[in-house]
Amino acid sequence: MKSTPFYILLILLFFSACQTDRKENLTLKILATTDVHGALFPYDLVNDREAKSSLAQAYSYITQERIKTDQHVLLLDNGDILQGDPMVYYSNFEKTKQKHICAEVMNYMGYDAGVVGNHDIEPGHEVYDRLVKEFAFPWMAANATRVTDGKPYFQPYTILEKEGVKIAVIGFITPAIPNWLPEKIWSGIRFEDLEISAKKWMAIIKEKEHPDFVIGLFHSGMGELGEVKSDIRENAVWQVAKTIPGFDVMVCGHDHQEAIKWVDNVDKQKVLIINSKSKAQFLADVTVHFQLNADKKTYTKKLDAKLQDVKTLPVSKAFESHFQSDFDEVNNYVSRPVGRFTRSIKTSDAMFGDSPFADLIHNIQLDLTGADVSFTAPLSFNAQIDSGMLQVRDLFKLYRFENLLYTMNLTGQEIKDFLEFSYDKWFRQMEKKDDPMLFIESSENRNRLSTMFFNYDSAEGIDYTLNLKADKGNRITINEMTNGQPFDLKKMYKVALNSYRGNGGGGHLTEGAGLSKEELSKRLVNSTTKDLRFYLMKWIEEKKVVEVSCNNNWNVSPEEWWQQAKYREYELLYGEN
Repeated sequence: MKSTPFYILLILLFFSACQTDRKENLTLKILATTDVHGALFPYDLVNDREAKSSLAQAYSYITQERIKTDQHVLLLDNGDILQGDPMVYYSNFEKTKQKHICAEVMNYMGYDAGVVGNHDIEPGHEVYDRLVKEFAFPWMAANATRVTDGKPYFQPYTILEKEGVKIAVIGFITPAIPNWLPEKIWSGIRFEDLEISAKKWMAIIKEKEHPDFVIGLFHSGMGELGEVKSDIRENAVWQVAKTIPGFDVMVCGHDHQEAIKWVDNVDKQKVLIINSKSKAQFLADVTVHFQLNADKKTYTKKLDAKLQDVKTLPVSKAFESHFQSDFDEVNNYVSRPVGRFTRSIKTSDAMFGDSPFADLIHNIQLDLTGADVSFTAPLSFNAQIDSGMLQVRDLFKLYRFENLLYTMNLTGQEIKDFLEFSYDKWFRQMEKKDDPMLFIESSENRNRLSTMFFNYDSAEGIDYTLNLKADKGNRITINEMTNGQPFDLKKMYKVALNSYRGNGGGGHLTEGAGLSKEELSKRLVNSTTKDLRFYLMKWIEEKKVVEVSCNNNWNVSPEEWWQQAKYREYELLYGEN
């Protein structure tokens, strides 16, 4: 019998040593941001004042934790950083030839991995395809696959190793994007159900990588166990945690909630779910203590979790100094004069009835498209633009999101049904004058709207009345077109609205008007190539002076009930009249 060659014995001994030489004890610190929405710097460029939270403050804590020699730090991001602030808008659409500010900042901060959010898709292929190359870390979305071959469009997962401990980080994006965005923005991509995709990729990772610890980055809200409100589950993290064994920590987001929860999965293992809200207000902070078991192969893991309040942290001087010139450049951009308003406008008025704020957007949409009817909603709860000279920053108050402007064909009946749906979510049915009018709930010593105000769509181009006493489906009476022509339920009209609503967002066109997703695409007449805010700015620049007014094309009856309720509830929500 031949003896084994000496060099083979050496190789066998080497691999044996690699398999058994595992760290006895190891501490891992996981820090995660989610839904930052452009809060990179400690300054609110829209309102021209200091901001309460930012990545510049978070970085001071991250640096502090990295200095500690008794732990390894992983820095992760859970998506939605590319929209919500002039700083990122400037890189998305104005200064496109240089490296994106988010790549500059996140590479500087040393992120280890990130996931793509729905608002990272919204700027379009040119922006997110560019970021994939510019980020120095994997930007992931396992359930976003190519239509052509079914393979992941983004990297699905990454493996990070710390002293023999193998950590898998998998990224997922909410699959509901086709419900909100025009197809050209996500063309070539299919979004798989979170639970189905998580099950598939967990099996692949277990078989191929054999990790000691698995982190799921889910740009999706918690949802509820078994929640299925439609064929596309927007928020399903709780469901995945319960039904797909293998995750140790799941970072969730998208719904801008603050949460730390433990879930028992089907294998009776505890799974940590953590959500650090939005706008860099908190850092998810998870400490994991690894203790090697007697088999020298597996670890016992103990997890401690908290949310670090970023608002209490100092600004990193190194961060601030490094990016000062970038900040100054965008501050100069948003300070540029655009035009002049003859009166002040505020979104709070738009919560209760026809308003100068909503009418301004309506009138611009009608002018830009030549449509018969316009739909819009207040996109901010309490924004105000003062009379006098407007700056670019004020356009972010006037229109918060980077939606496109659509022109669609809708029948008179579909317009009415759209409005019935909108006002049913906006105004309660009242039986007496002292009944509540809006959907207001009290929590944490404050009052807030319990329905989504950015879905409170009103119309321009038609004169109509909302009857507070009437039953659902019979609350809106359309009297005539504002130009005096009769309104015909059977006639086809051109309607101006944003792309979120035009793609079925909010349910006004699908649940309300009863149009299928396929039918919506057939009804589209035209779409702008740039975001609506860009065209609003150009329109105001051309006018130079904008006469702001309210034409009161819709009213609420009984008027006495409406006036009294408006007075009461304005004070509840805003504290003044």
